[in-house]
Amino acid sequence: MKIEQIYTGCLAQGAYYIESNGEVAIIDPLREVDPYINRAEKDGAKIKYIFETHFHADFVSGHVTLAEKTGATIVYGPTAKTNYEAHIATDGEIFTLGDITITVLHTPGHTMESASYLLKDKEGKNYAVFSGDTLFLGDVGRPDLAQKAANLTQDELAGLLYDSLRTKIMTLEDDVIVYPAHGAGSACGKNLSKETVGTIGDQKKTNYALRADMTKEEFVKEVTDGLLPPPEYFPLNVKMNKEGYQSIDEVIKSGATALSVTDFEKIANETDALILDVRHQSEFIKGFIPQSIFIGLGGTFAPWVGALIKDVTQPILLVTPEGEEETTITRLSRVGFDNVLGYLDGSFAAWKEAGKEVDTLRSVSANVLAEAITKEAPVFDVRKPGEYANEHIVDVPSTPLDFLNEHVEEFPTKEDFYVHCAGGYRSVIAASILKARGFHNIIDVAGGYKAIKETDIPRTATVCPSTLK
Repeated sequence: MKIEQIYTGCLAQGAYYIESNGEVAIIDPLREVDPYINRAEKDGAKIKYIFETHFHADFVSGHVTLAEKTGATIVYGPTAKTNYEAHIATDGEIFTLGDITITVLHTPGHTMESASYLLKDKEGKNYAVFSGDTLFLGDVGRPDLAQKAANLTQDELAGLLYDSLRTKIMTLEDDVIVYPAHGAGSACGKNLSKETVGTIGDQKKTNYALRADMTKEEFVKEVTDGLLPPPEYFPLNVKMNKEGYQSIDEVIKSGATALSVTDFEKIANETDALILDVRHQSEFIKGFIPQSIFIGLGGTFAPWVGALIKDVTQPILLVTPEGEEETTITRLSRVGFDNVLGYLDGSFAAWKEAGKEVDTLRSVSANVLAEAITKEAPVFDVRKPGEYANEHIVDVPSTPLDFLNEHVEEFPTKEDFYVHCAGGYRSVIAASILKARGFHNIIDVAGGYKAIKETDIPRTATVCPSTLK
């Protein structure tokens, strides 16, 4: 028996490859499926099942394409309804994979069809549970995403999640391995651990939501407390996962179109295409196409695209590092953004060499910011609310990048103002968006809060994250 966690840091997502005696199961595959097929061929094995823990909201799964290419059966938990052929399992249904078995545990709460998959070894011993978004390490799945589909409130869904955890998950032996669908950085939970593999016993000791003496009322209150609104692209990804989608091979083929400077400019002027620049922020600030938006490949690229662009049908023109065109299209497709019209051949250098108009972004060190603050220059913190609550510059407001649209009126239109994040990635994203909206008086703080902490700029006292509500 082989179990391999295939973890994608950009999405904070774990897919799983399980092989036993020549038969393979894939759990929650990514959109690009060739790596799974190639791995099975290398093992001399056949992909038999594709287990989906639920209809994912934060990424588009590769289940449909993988089934088409391999003939494997897609398996969902009870109550799931799809527009493509899939096996809707019953609670407790057992699937044989080589010398092992996988049992369906219906665990509603995060969504109604949510299922965890219990793997038993060839001796029939409970070995591992693939818990999807039902149980994370350090947290549990948020219960507010499926309210409309389930016709239930988030409190009612949280109550179902409480029951699922206590009747299906916490009853497992302490040495059973927990393989969750996500780790730290995912928007599917609040306090996810950086660890991506654990045990039932460890979670009973450390996970706030699994306290043995916890009442349902306490669980509902604690799980729903402090939930931020989900990104607006989530329902669109759920729709694609339910209804199906275009093959990623076709998406790459249509999107990987090299455009000359002339053609690129013509399409930009004649359509409502968004120019997305994915180079490193240090390159972007030195020069970029006016009105383009920066979201660099080097950060948590796909989730930020989803959170900020929102509409998966939005036409996109790409400015990428040379050689990264297909990678960019692939990573966009992971969150359902399939409408890439092409990329600038020769990248930004070609645009500049053609003598086209160029914009730049002012960026200064934290020491320069320290001098500006003494003159009462406005500063804005675009980190997440939890980061801000933990520690921030005194008298500086929280204007998180996720909700930048809600704060646009707070930014000065004439006087210079500064933006910072934790390390310099998100502040450049924010600056590019504001620049595209006409705020040319914006200044980025290079190095972000990490650099600010090395100065004498007044800051609030650090608050332990575990005490934050």
